[in-house]
Amino acid sequence: MSKNNSSFKEKYPDLTDEQIYELEEVFAKARIAFKEIETFDQEKVDRLIRAVAWSVANKKTFEELVRFGIEETGLGDPVTRMNKRFKIRGVLRDALRQKSVGVVKEMPEKGIKIYGKPAGIVASLVPTTNPDLTPAGTAINAIKARDVVIFSPHPRSKNTTYKTVELMREALRKEGVNPDILQCLKGNPNKAMSMALAAEADLVMATGGQNVVRRTYKAGTPAYGVGAGNSTMVIDETADIKEAAMNTMLSKTSDFGSGCSADGNLIIQESIFDDMVEELINVGGYLANEEEKAALKKVMWDENGKRLADTVAIAAPELARKAGFEIPEDRKFIMVMGDGIGKEHLFSHEKLTTLLALYKYGDFEEALAMVRDIFEVGGKGHSCGIYSFDEDHIHRHALNAPVSRIMVRQPNSRANAGSFTNGMPMTSSLGCGTWGGNITSENVSLKHYMNFTWVSVPIPEDRPSDEELFGEFYDPELEK
Repeated sequence: MSKNNSSFKEKYPDLTDEQIYELEEVFAKARIAFKEIETFDQEKVDRLIRAVAWSVANKKTFEELVRFGIEETGLGDPVTRMNKRFKIRGVLRDALRQKSVGVVKEMPEKGIKIYGKPAGIVASLVPTTNPDLTPAGTAINAIKARDVVIFSPHPRSKNTTYKTVELMREALRKEGVNPDILQCLKGNPNKAMSMALAAEADLVMATGGQNVVRRTYKAGTPAYGVGAGNSTMVIDETADIKEAAMNTMLSKTSDFGSGCSADGNLIIQESIFDDMVEELINVGGYLANEEEKAALKKVMWDENGKRLADTVAIAAPELARKAGFEIPEDRKFIMVMGDGIGKEHLFSHEKLTTLLALYKYGDFEEALAMVRDIFEVGGKGHSCGIYSFDEDHIHRHALNAPVSRIMVRQPNSRANAGSFTNGMPMTSSLGCGTWGGNITSENVSLKHYMNFTWVSVPIPEDRPSDEELFGEFYDPELEK
């Protein structure tokens, strides 16, 4: 029976008998596993998250998962994708440093104690670009919170996700606990099945494309989703252009630009524009001419402006070949001169591959206006950055940009989801706030997998006078 006390068959007539049987089975197992894990103490869950993290994040295993995932999907770069195993270490670091069982926070001056409680059964929708990282990060946070998880893999990468989850289940077995704390759908994880999973769970973690996130919200279950990206970096005249160029290359080429945090647009101050382009070429960039640019446009978008899938997350030389021209094999990314900003200017849209657009600005107000315009095209709420040592420019950029996170002098796609050289919470899910249609603008982390009970005891009265509260608007005559 489902959580709403009616059969899956009655509620989801579009599902096959096999899909219904699998869902009924995984939920039955999840409920049993939840009754076990919700009794675990802090020491036990901390031991378990170390075990499941190591089962995936050790170099030998993760290398196998990366190879397996790229062979299955045809997407991604085997070299830079290996770096994602360090993200698992970061998620583990953050989780180990926090309490999740019993009293997790005290505010004695307010007479408040906060107790951590599990969210319950979590449905995790896994994207095709992170079939190994997302399950590992989700498992760490969920087990720490004493949740259980049912993973719904992307059809294109379902075998990689299933393999990842099985590794973590085996780690749980070795620790003598129920492996059904983590389960993965094995049959045909199509849209209808994912929607049913989301509807029956207590909490949904939807990491993936906008269509997936929007469908998930319709399931009616509390859900954390992510928004589309269109990362835009401002480079002002105070920037260290060697650092900015190197970081741009690192961000743009990570997993062949498949992440929505990968640099898509550079807005460069005109006095350093030529030097910056030269430095970008020095670190592996290729500046396309107008004819090549037109050819790239044809293979990246159809005539209606829809992004074409076969040029997503591919190496720069391969992207050029698909467009009908050749570039040196040592080129890591392709640059085009931006020809305007707006829905009709496709190069100002999200790229999701090894290509970025360059724009030139004069005064800083013009740069700020260009940032706003780009995010009206797409990516509002996600992320951007700035290469500057001018604190006023950084401050004005922060006030101006309609995004949830801004990286200063850092490679965006390696920094905004947390790194070991900044204080952002480690995650693979980036909330984009109301800008991106999400409930949170934070990096989704441990606290989002939990419920909290606030216990309040009386304190001395904390009641300011009316004069303090209303200031110059207070009129004692009106209180008579």
